[in-house]
Amino acid sequence: MAKYSTNNLKNRRFRRLWLVGGILLIVGLISAVAVHQTYNQRLKPVSNDQRTQIVTIEPGSGVKQIAANLKDAGLIRSAWALELYVHSKQLTTKFQAGSYALAPNAGTRQIVATMTEGQVSTNLVTILPGRRIDQVRADFINSGFSPAAVDKALDPAQYADLPALSYKPQSVTSLEGLLWPESFQKDASTDPSAIIRQSLELTTQNLTAELQAAFAVQNLSPYQGLIMASIVEQEVSKPSDRAQAAQVFLSRIKQDMMLGSDVTAFYGAIAANREASLTFDSAYNTLLNKGLPPSPISSVSLGSLQAVAKPATTDWLYFVAGDNGTTYFSRTFEEHQALIEQYCFELCGR
Repeated sequence: MAKYSTNNLKNRRFRRLWLVGGILLIVGLISAVAVHQTYNQRLKPVSNDQRTQIVTIEPGSGVKQIAANLKDAGLIRSAWALELYVHSKQLTTKFQAGSYALAPNAGTRQIVATMTEGQVSTNLVTILPGRRIDQVRADFINSGFSPAAVDKALDPAQYADLPALSYKPQSVTSLEGLLWPESFQKDASTDPSAIIRQSLELTTQNLTAELQAAFAVQNLSPYQGLIMASIVEQEVSKPSDRAQAAQVFLSRIKQDMMLGSDVTAFYGAIAANREASLTFDSAYNTLLNKGLPPSPISSVSLGSLQAVAKPATTDWLYFVAGDNGTTYFSRTFEEHQALIEQYCFELCGR
């Protein structure tokens, strides 16, 4: 009798486990279906509105930032749904920099396709942050302007009346770093010099008295602020790292150290029509020469200018960009070398 009761109890427990397991399975399936339906719903167009907005993907932009920008612009229903869709389709690294005309009636799938296939707006010319002047020239030519017209448009002499040109020393004969990144409308009759003029006017508007005063606190002229901002723009990809990188470079100047910026060395070599090199000796190579380079090394974003104007209050003196996209900061050379050994292989040429 006792044996029968024990077996009966075991059977009851087994049935309960099966019942509970079955309920959990059903709940899980219902939840999965609900999540899938919600996900698909979030991928649908926001509305029937066909009016387009211009959205620009800057070089190095991550999926999370792109998704957030599209959500803020009211072009997609959900940032997380876009991120999940992009990852599921293995499109994380397929986004192409440029300006896109997008509308709320497109839907997430179509918007992602537009941006990953590089279907940029053909009636726009975009100057992107972090572009060298030779790259800007190529972008204009690729937009349909003739090389001769672009070369004429990039001649600083015809913009002497603009305040932005007053920042530049006479010894500098290029508009490098003075062009404000923006998207500009064009048609068949547009002269590229008109776009360059608009860009330079935007630089004057954005390089405010407040920014210039903040540069002065760092013992930088407006032009030196642009130079430093261009280095920060090139050195770090995450906006959250810019203020710390600016602090490192400003601290190095105050301590009479070399800036030690790889990107300035690369720029000097490229400007001399050489392969990018850390060892090419030019006035831009801050691994070999103290102080700032003679001019900016690219166009800059407002974020980089603000980072130089208000650097972080940390006390770092070194940083290295890891292969995983994270920037690692340190106080001593020994710490810096250890971080290189741990996180930087491909980017450090090892």
